[in-house]
Amino acid sequence: MFGLDGSILIIHHWDTDGLCSGALILDQIGGREAETWTPSLGTFYLTDEHIEYARGFDNVIICDMALPAGNVRAISESANVIMFDHHHQDPIEGITHINPVAHGAPGSDYPSNTWVIKEHLELTLGLHVLLGFIGDREQKIKDNPPFWDITKRYMKENGVSFDELLELVYLIDSSYKVGDRDLVAEAPHLLRRYRTREDILGNEKWKTNLINLEKKLDSVLSDPPEEVDGVQLKRLDTPFAIISQVTRKLAWESGRDTVVVNTGFFEDQDQLYSRSNTVDYHNLITKAKGYGFNAGGKKDVIGAIIPKSETEKFLEETIDYIKNNR
Repeated sequence: MFGLDGSILIIHHWDTDGLCSGALILDQIGGREAETWTPSLGTFYLTDEHIEYARGFDNVIICDMALPAGNVRAISESANVIMFDHHHQDPIEGITHINPVAHGAPGSDYPSNTWVIKEHLELTLGLHVLLGFIGDREQKIKDNPPFWDITKRYMKENGVSFDELLELVYLIDSSYKVGDRDLVAEAPHLLRRYRTREDILGNEKWKTNLINLEKKLDSVLSDPPEEVDGVQLKRLDTPFAIISQVTRKLAWESGRDTVVVNTGFFEDQDQLYSRSNTVDYHNLITKAKGYGFNAGGKKDVIGAIIPKSETEKFLEETIDYIKNNR
């Protein structure tokens, strides 16, 4: 599949799944030079400037980002586009779109983009594949019996605990959470060389980032969330990219539907993130996209970037949606 001619750009998500996906692709193209790049942190779309940049490459490989179809088609006008993903999205014509979930497969069968890549390219299970689905699901991977069995076998064979694997995820995620886009773009190249747990633990920049993050999270979580119609609501005002982690922690530790809004990450937009154990967010994601918001997610999670003037209205709609679809 990767007998590619010409220059290569890898556009990847900034979290562990996206970064490990980028590392897997770098492995597959061997010694070929490739640029690794991520959009502005916290955004799931490309600006006109970003599209022009991508169009300067002969081949563009997109990993773990359900970019808008219009963005992808614009790039494909002048580049060969291959897209690996596992988020809810309609199939995109005119490119090589490898996303089993977009074609009707259950999301539980593809808990990470690294698993999509592994299956499609018939790779062996390794640390990068494993960290992809542990990163995306964390403790929830234990509720997915086939993948929890895979994880337990890996842990037994390699003498490592689940908490020790989670620590690696937190280290890798730390670059985007402190807002260092350059470190994010560098990470797939580092991870391609990092073959062991000890390799990842040895990255001093990631360790420093993680210490700073843990201090910030402790401060944020010290104040309990509000209660709105049976939904946990947490409001943040921070430049740190921690909204998904805060949502995850609040939702999973309580087992309750949770919504988090961050008003401090963008100048003219807000972030909204929500998780539920019982609600299917697919229709809400579609609705948010219909409003023109940049939105995405999976069955149990939605993330959206909303103009500040419309945040409170969509927040109210999100809480109503949760109430009406439990």
